[in-house]
Amino acid sequence: MSRAEAARTEAAQAEASRAVVQKAGTRTPSPLWSLGLLRSELLITFRRWRTLALLAVLAAVPVLVGIAVKIETGDGSSVGGGGGGGGAGPAFISQISNNGLFLVFTALAATLPFFLPMAIGVVAGDAIAGESSAGTLRYLLVAPAGRTRLLLTKYATVIAFCLAATLVVAVSALAVGALLFPVGDLTTISGTRISYAEGLGRALLIALVVAASLVGVAALGLFVSTLTGSGIAAMATTVGLLITVQILDQIPQLDALQPYFFSHYWLSFADLMREPVYWDDLVKNLGLQVLYAAVFGSAAWARFTAKDITA
Repeated sequence: MSRAEAARTEAAQAEASRAVVQKAGTRTPSPLWSLGLLRSELLITFRRWRTLALLAVLAAVPVLVGIAVKIETGDGSSVGGGGGGGGAGPAFISQISNNGLFLVFTALAATLPFFLPMAIGVVAGDAIAGESSAGTLRYLLVAPAGRTRLLLTKYATVIAFCLAATLVVAVSALAVGALLFPVGDLTTISGTRISYAEGLGRALLIALVVAASLVGVAALGLFVSTLTGSGIAAMATTVGLLITVQILDQIPQLDALQPYFFSHYWLSFADLMREPVYWDDLVKNLGLQVLYAAVFGSAAWARFTAKDITA
């Protein structure tokens, strides 16, 4: 257990003792106490070696992609096929040697199907189950957090990690792209020219859309985390479900069900690089993530509020 976790446990135990002594009614935690709980969760999550290792792996992906493209195009040849293409990855990767900003889009397209959701699954799966296996969950609940407030804090922490992980990929790709390739005005998938400043704006918007595309996975992982007292089991189950859904999304015979898989519209962020922007799949993706967050968030709340906490 880290120092931050030990300090939080001691604080929770002290608060629990005061709550037992003060038998005259139930105390209602103040908003400042709730903010303090969220701050504590954020600090603990982002100080863990596991979290830092996940972020380091994500930051390394754009570096590897950029170096690979630089080596392949070192003799003046082009990489990949044409710029039209079907998937977001091939459509962007062929443009990296012309403009380093396209490395941001390529890196996000490369990490979104597996690396990003896997990292989110690990953090979300450990959110509740990890506290239970460490023996700290009971003390957090005896303190005036309440199960609903604690669950919301955990989910907010996972969402913060979604945003941080996505921005790590984007910032790493932006730095590597500017270092290895020329930058300037860029050509969209539709063939129109936009300024570098507008390209940066679209890159930020794409990063935000990618982060929003992971809120369904975060809710799913949180729900799985309430089903078991083992953090490792919760993380493994969440990652296993992610891989299973990704495989099912590639089977042609399941095309009637695939639009309802949380991963089906993930790569629709490429439509933000068209002129004009295609909004249909983007809206479907965000709507689907809200639906998954509502369904699995409600399931997590129902399970957690009725769960017998023994550790």
